[in-house]
Amino acid sequence: MNLNKYNQIYQSLSSDIVEGKYEAGDVLPSEHKLLRQFGVSRETVRKALSLLQENGYIQKMKGKGSVVIYNPSMNLTVSHLTSFKEVQAQQTRVYTTVVHTMEKIEAGEVPHVQSALDLKGETLLWQLVRQRKYEGKTHIVDMDYFIHDMMPGLTEEIAQDSIYEYIEKRLGHSISYSHKEITFKPMTELDIELFGPVTPPYTANVKSVVHLSDATPFQYNVSKHLASEFRFVDFSRRFTGE
Repeated sequence: MNLNKYNQIYQSLSSDIVEGKYEAGDVLPSEHKLLRQFGVSRETVRKALSLLQENGYIQKMKGKGSVVIYNPSMNLTVSHLTSFKEVQAQQTRVYTTVVHTMEKIEAGEVPHVQSALDLKGETLLWQLVRQRKYEGKTHIVDMDYFIHDMMPGLTEEIAQDSIYEYIEKRLGHSISYSHKEITFKPMTELDIELFGPVTPPYTANVKSVVHLSDATPFQYNVSKHLASEFRFVDFSRRFTGE
């Protein structure tokens, strides 16, 4: 089984579901149609469908096939690896992105990032700080570090639109998975500058190290949310033995 291909099928179908091509209650194409569509084995298609079921996109039903059960209200879950632009497509609120900081630094200037991405101190990074605003108020601040040599053509315009779209559609990389950690911390001086004075003065920080499909780590992200607005949502499935 081709692991990259099975991930590609999963990403393709999950994106179709999130974007509304398949809505709750719809049935995905049959395994036979999918294996012909993607040019893979039945085993590869079944592995992709199993992952879709495990992550709450579909439910396999005898006599019906793979039925979509995805609920759009869940699209802010931190367990899904989606870009802010993809999340926005499913929201009624319209946010704007403001690039506060975009500069090149050496990894050695941020030891925690250097360690997380397993880099040499002289490795160049893009350092980005972006504000996600709604009606003029900052609700989310994304602090990112990307390996510079992997995206030398990055621009402020791309950062304002979608870096993940740039990586996947223009650079041809496949973004695969991330490790995440959620903590609550007092606001720093920079947080207060970006969010403004809020009560309580705390942020919920979702820290991620994101990897390509070949397991290469390429991004260190801290997404900061106002603690008063942060809501953790996830999909859970119970697995029982036979």
